[in-house]
Amino acid sequence: MQAFILDFVNFMLRWLHVIAAIAWIGESIYFVMLDNSLRKPKSANCIKKGVAGEMWAVHGGGFYHNQKYASSPEDLPEDLHWSFWKAYTTWLSGFALFIILYMAQPSFYLVNPNSSWAWAAELTGWQANGLALIFLLMGWVIYNELCKRISPNMDRDGLLSIAVGVLVVAVAYLSTQLFAGRAAFLLTGAVMATAMSANVFFWIIPGQRRIVKAMKAGEAPNPLDGKRGKQRSVHNTYFTLPVVLLMISNHYAFSYTHDQAWIIMALLIFGGAVIRQFFVLMHAGKTQPGYLVAGAVFILAAFWVSAPPFDEADSSGSAQAVEAGPGAATLADVSAVMSQHCVVCHAEEPTYPGITAAPAGQMFETDAQITGQAAKIKEVVASKYMPLGNVTQMTEAEREIIANWDE
Repeated sequence: MQAFILDFVNFMLRWLHVIAAIAWIGESIYFVMLDNSLRKPKSANCIKKGVAGEMWAVHGGGFYHNQKYASSPEDLPEDLHWSFWKAYTTWLSGFALFIILYMAQPSFYLVNPNSSWAWAAELTGWQANGLALIFLLMGWVIYNELCKRISPNMDRDGLLSIAVGVLVVAVAYLSTQLFAGRAAFLLTGAVMATAMSANVFFWIIPGQRRIVKAMKAGEAPNPLDGKRGKQRSVHNTYFTLPVVLLMISNHYAFSYTHDQAWIIMALLIFGGAVIRQFFVLMHAGKTQPGYLVAGAVFILAAFWVSAPPFDEADSSGSAQAVEAGPGAATLADVSAVMSQHCVVCHAEEPTYPGITAAPAGQMFETDAQITGQAAKIKEVVASKYMPLGNVTQMTEAEREIIANWDE
């Protein structure tokens, strides 16, 4: 019953996280679209009232007239719509999932035994947990300091964008050295998502509250509050697609188990950002397909880096299997290795402490189960991603057996 309760809570928490993320991202994309689609009002009355831009839209059988004021409206209503709880709920639910899925078993999911940095490969579970929290915190602190120091008055945002891009690449590289592959992708996305939520919490909403307070008091708002909120909102906009991609990356081992995983990650992040730029400009009435092309180039580059070496045996039109060499391993050899190192977790009734169900529902207790996942087994074992953290101490010789398996 305890395992069922934990799984159900995990299930519902993941659902909440997805719902909140959809609501937050959808609203964010909508407001960016709205802001970029505004046109100068034609009505003299609207101009007199201080309307700086407007947009007419049709949806659901009705017409909508959105207006943006450059100054305080004559009657500022009390029931203003504020956008912040969706951002906070997304981050809080995501962090809760990180605790349940990664921090609860850090030796499995966080420690990188294959790190080229010896000290990182030898971290204990609690040390890895602490390092992950520091990683998230420092990601936000450094990003925030870059914003404050490079473009405090929002007059050097172009230079700031370059600095943030460099920071993202550094985070991608460091994460793959410090943490296991899947966690590295997730934590890079989490650093960006933390910056997005913190932007809302520390800058966007407080600035908006000060603007509203000043307007209600009949005072002139500080223009920096509006500019700073816009700056951080723009950053959030370009983080959106990369963060979504990194959050779903844990289903695709070819990316996070690769020796150059940080390069793959960086290419996909920039690909998502330039694709987002295409839509931002399109909503402003500027269709520039070059950004879509650039996004495709980044994605194809990631494909090229991550693709396995071309194997003539796998080329289309070749139906003949390659003849097994003298060092080829048999299914019996592979099954023996799997029984010793993998079945403790990948079984109907796992025996490894803390594991209550086969990860991803994959079981390797029978020859049929093993052969059915042959390609995936060879991939994750060769990359040293499995066994997780090498907690069952699979040797290089045993990995060679699986690599030489003529399945």
